Amino acid sequence: MEFFHALMEFAFLQHALLGGLLASLGCGVIGPYVVVKRISYLVGGIAHAVLGGVGVAYYFGWPPFGGALVAAVVAALLIGWVSLRWRQQEDMLIGAFWAGGMAVGILFISRSPGYNVDLMSYLFGNILLITQDDLLLMAALDAIILALVVVFHRQFQAVCFDEQFARLRGVGVTQFYLLLLCMVALTLVLLIQVVGLILVIALVSLPAAIAGQWVRSLSAMMLLATVLAAAVTISGLGLSYGPDLPSGATIVLLSAALYCVSTVMMGIRKRRIQG
Repeated sequence: MEFFHALMEFAFLQHALLGGLLASLGCGVIGPYVVVKRISYLVGGIAHAVLGGVGVAYYFGWPPFGGALVAAVVAALLIGWVSLRWRQQEDMLIGAFWAGGMAVGILFISRSPGYNVDLMSYLFGNILLITQDDLLLMAALDAIILALVVVFHRQFQAVCFDEQFARLRGVGVTQFYLLLLCMVALTLVLLIQVVGLILVIALVSLPAAIAGQWVRSLSAMMLLATVLAAAVTISGLGLSYGPDLPSGATIVLLSAALYCVSTVMMGIRKRRIQG
């Protein structure tokens, strides 16, 4: 109740709630593609490479959000190209992007003039620092993601489920795969201030993974994953407010707990059906 009373009074909490809902929309739409395609490790590589863009932006006095956006898209294209061209060395090359991006970010941030930047807000998120300008940018990114999904959903679905069949049908698998990774990059930028770069993989994949246990169609997965992501984001924000806990970690912990409960329930359900 303390959280809801504060929500009516403080604008920063209202911004945090709206930011969480906007981020949940992106997660719910893109997460099922990530889970079905099984590219969570690529998401991790893109996410950690983003810190390099944030560090460079801070060093030159540019908006960090813009640096994150550019770095995310560039990393998505490079990692996507690597995964298509060098599949046998894919894990090592993505690991190099992963570590190298973070190292570049830390070096540039450490050399930023004037003051030291708190890395915790980028690594673990700080949803309470979301501003009105951030909300507008997040809404714009959501609009781009939704528009692309509406226009190219069939192509993305074909690429995720059966690349060979998609090629036979004349779908440009390479182009749509890279476009999908760019959409993943936009979603990661949405989540930076909500859960941070370290925990972003969990919020992208866990709600979608839970949804995949209970529904079969990709559209239904998107709808349910969006609802679940919004639920854990609002609940985590509320639970973390009173005890002054890190909101990002609380949100991800709730997601992990919900996934475990869902997995146990699914196992019980299967045993009952088989029995």
